[in-house]
Amino acid sequence: MGSYDVSDESPERRFRTLFISDVHLGARGSQADLLLDFLRYHDADTIYLVGDIVDGWALKSSWHWPQSHNDLVQKLLRKARKGAKVIYIPGNHDEFLRNYYGTHFGGIDVVENTVHTGVDGKRYLVIHGDIFDLVVQNARWLAHLGDKAYDFAIQMNRFVNFFRRMFGVPYWSLSQWAKQKVKNAVNYIGAFEQALAAEARRHEADGVICGHIHYAVIRDEAGIRYMNCGDWVESCTALVEHDDGHFEIITWADQLRKAVPVPQVAARAA
Repeated sequence: MGSYDVSDESPERRFRTLFISDVHLGARGSQADLLLDFLRYHDADTIYLVGDIVDGWALKSSWHWPQSHNDLVQKLLRKARKGAKVIYIPGNHDEFLRNYYGTHFGGIDVVENTVHTGVDGKRYLVIHGDIFDLVVQNARWLAHLGDKAYDFAIQMNRFVNFFRRMFGVPYWSLSQWAKQKVKNAVNYIGAFEQALAAEARRHEADGVICGHIHYAVIRDEAGIRYMNCGDWVESCTALVEHDDGHFEIITWADQLRKAVPVPQVAARAA
């Protein structure tokens, strides 16, 4: 894994394209301040907001909108005003925006899904991905229950990592560990990737870019390039496309103001 240091005086890194998903503004677990910090140092010609940017589910149960959430919205609107093409693809948590497909507000286009064309001409379906989650589609009450369980895991993460920081031990994610180690979670992720790859193939695309499951990765799935942006609740990851056309997942660590590329995964774990 490589890394580089960034100071306040350094110029912004500019990418051809930036993909961000699952910020969950309005939820207490959202790390909007870290994304805001990331956007101060990074820019792109095109920015895709790949769903669940705002968490309508959380806002319905308990209003939470600190200044950092408002600042992030203003930052994105400012980037649009300064010339960035910003495309918003709503997810299940911000599904209220699905009533506004085809509209343009504040320089941001709202669409159901879209196709992004890479430097090399390859086509990538960009979609949030929740429509391929059977729990969300067929048992919404269970999805909401799982959402509460995830919130609990985030709170436990904070408790555990408070003591880890005291002893100088790096951050450790309970939910990310579970996704990698618990067999049912691994199977769920694998089924999700296969479903998205099949949808990309149906659109005659070479790959798919999505969010939803908070698990950032770049890998090949049955001949289709599968890329997931991750999230800004735990992992704080963004998917970027460089000017030469290669894609990379970057994890943003605010404490060191360091961007850490995440290695690509060639094959899915069994």
